[in-house]
Formats: sequence, C-alpha cells, structure tokens
Amino acid sequence: MQINTNQILSMTEANQNFSRAVKIADQNGSAVIFRNNKPQYMIVALQDNPLLDLTDDEKIDVVAKRILNKYHAAFEELAK
Repeated sequence: MQINTNQILSMTEANQNFSRAVKIADQNGSAVIFRNNKPQYMIVALQDNPLLDLTDDEKIDVVAKRILNKYHAAFEELAK
C-alpha cells in the first residue's frame, strides 16, 4: 500500500484533533492513522469512493478472494 505523507496522522494527533483527520480525508480521499509507527487505521471519505459502488456480489467476491489468498495453504491441505 502506498501512502501519501500528507495523509498521515499519529494516533495521538487523531485523538486530539479529529477534525484535522476528517479534513485530510476530505482533501485526499483518506487519512491514515499510525500507531506505534505503523499504519493501523484509515479514515475514508465516503463520497466518490469506488468501493461503495460495488454490488453485494462483487463485495463478496473481493472478500472471498482475500480469504482464499490468506489461507491458501490451509485449503490445499484440506483438499488432500
């Protein structure tokens, strides 16, 4: 995942100034909140978000693909 440095906030900063986090999400489409120097959360502006334009079947396909990719080795073992 590539993150624009203008979208990054620390957890402390997001807690203390949530309106700034929302403003960043409005301007850039999302804001990424770091916890312990790692990207942990994302605030997403819902308007014009292509993920929300997916049909329910498309959303299920995306989730199913993620599960299959994540647990591929386990599914291979079960298939034996």
